[in-house]
Amino acid sequence: MSVDGGRSEAACRPRSEALDPLPAELSATTREFLKALSSPNRQRIMLLFARGAELSVGEVAEQVGIGQSTASEQLSVLRRAGIVTSRRDGKIVLYRSDRAGAMSVLADLQTYLQTCC
Repeated sequence: MSVDGGRSEAACRPRSEALDPLPAELSATTREFLKALSSPNRQRIMLLFARGAELSVGEVAEQVGIGQSTASEQLSVLRRAGIVTSRRDGKIVLYRSDRAGAMSVLADLQTYLQTCC
């Protein structure tokens, strides 16, 4: 009951309306995307790809100021998150941003936020 002695608004609604369903969960890729962007190093790496650049692990390491193994690890996280894609050119693996992958993840995030907020 409400303060004025009447029934609360939720109590007046049919049972099916009283409890709204929980929002859909974020996809695993979207959760990985959010984790990937939480790192300052990975944020700096992403800025390297802002103009469509395609870079090797060594080039990323040099430009960000980190070791090659660290750059490789960070690029793997970004690839799993759907933020970058890679291709092999001989012995070298080249990385670039995956715009379509990022847009898909952002659409999932937008739907989630519209549902829950």
